[in-house]
Amino acid sequence: MVMLAVERWSSLANNDAWLTQRGRYVSVAFLLDTGGTDFLVHIHRGRIERVERGPFVMPAWGFALRAPAEAWAAFWQADPPPGSHDLLAMLRFGKLRIEGDQHVFMANLQYFKDLLALPRRAPAEGTRA
Repeated sequence: MVMLAVERWSSLANNDAWLTQRGRYVSVAFLLDTGGTDFLVHIHRGRIERVERGPFVMPAWGFALRAPAEAWAAFWQADPPPGSHDLLAMLRFGKLRIEGDQHVFMANLQYFKDLLALPRRAPAEGTRA
């Protein structure tokens, strides 16, 4: 589930005109820790330039979002359960940790909330909606 969500993420994000407009001032590399696999996400002017799959030796990132695979799987459900429906809810219930310089994340919170929720929109190929 987590791998499918991350694999579709770039195309979903870069084809969303509203999201790229909202993030037009966002340029950052951040680490997404999915509890077993790390992804380094490079964003330039609101568009995902590339997503690199770890493991990494010493990656350079501005901030990191860390949660176990089960937490991301619940977050990416079409109708996530309470406590998994929002990044701040996950943080509040101890499912998510944010590390590093949180300024870019908090200054563009709605952009990152919408960006990370994108895999909820479209079902994975071969599955039913």
